[in-house]
Amino acid sequence: MVSLNREQIRRCRSIAPVVASLHGSWMGERDGLVTARRMGEPAVFRNPNDLAILLTAKHYSKFEKIAASMADIAVSNSDATRQDFEQRYGLAGAWNCETVHWGVDNELFSPFDESIPEHVASRESIRSRYGVSEGSPLILAVGRLAARKGYTTLLRAFSLILESEPRARLLVVGRGGMKSKLMSQASRMGFSDALTIESSLPFEELSEVYRASDLTVFPSYYEGQGLIPLESMSSGVPIVATNEGPIPEMVDEDVGALFEMGDHRSLAEVVIGELSDKERLARKGDNGRKKALDKFTFRQSCQRFESIYQHVVGSRLNDQS
Repeated sequence: MVSLNREQIRRCRSIAPVVASLHGSWMGERDGLVTARRMGEPAVFRNPNDLAILLTAKHYSKFEKIAASMADIAVSNSDATRQDFEQRYGLAGAWNCETVHWGVDNELFSPFDESIPEHVASRESIRSRYGVSEGSPLILAVGRLAARKGYTTLLRAFSLILESEPRARLLVVGRGGMKSKLMSQASRMGFSDALTIESSLPFEELSEVYRASDLTVFPSYYEGQGLIPLESMSSGVPIVATNEGPIPEMVDEDVGALFEMGDHRSLAEVVIGELSDKERLARKGDNGRKKALDKFTFRQSCQRFESIYQHVVGSRLNDQS
């Protein structure tokens, strides 16, 4: 979060080139919360972080516009974020902006390999821990327990998924204050025994959970980019995600599927369709891993940023010579 005014940005530029890194807009975050409220997500006004966004987004958006428009170059983490800034702040044609997607740790988030005994033991242990019986699917959702992440949509969809896959299990991994509300909601729907919410997991253990899962679901209402789809793809696990914002820049029919944002029936239909063909599911997992390695690694992201820094420094030195 940058809160420098115009004069402060000018002073920075008098010392060295300024690169503004755009990870989504404050007003976009607020719009995501408004959408979440309209979709019936609980606790939109009760989560302190979400409440802060609702109350302060307009104030901090002023500084976003200043930084993005005055920087020597702006770097957005998705084309959707770049377009959001262009449309929201009237920057189209008046600024220098490039998209550099965040990369994923493709060594940590790696696919299940049945030839590695540790992978086999970990997978069996995790699936047993969460009550996954032989041949039944484990569906994973990862992300902060906040209104804009779309967990109510996911639970509504899961109640329909269980009609087709009665032995399915849903694992949610994320911190936040909505755990009791989500568990209560699952209890009212009659499937609390099929849902587990882990408040937090170390990254090493999270990577093992990905490898033990059959499908990842990402129902968020707003993201600047979103790393969960990339973690899933890098782990060789197909991903079902919303068809809005930056998600289609990462997820397509080759690596998973998209559903109508906020539509639990659409989500359920897509998940059931994906789980119905295990060979196709495995193929999509392989494709996701290949796509992550081709386009979304840490190294590629770092190389792009290094190139941008070298370019702006070189341009400054040429102007001074």
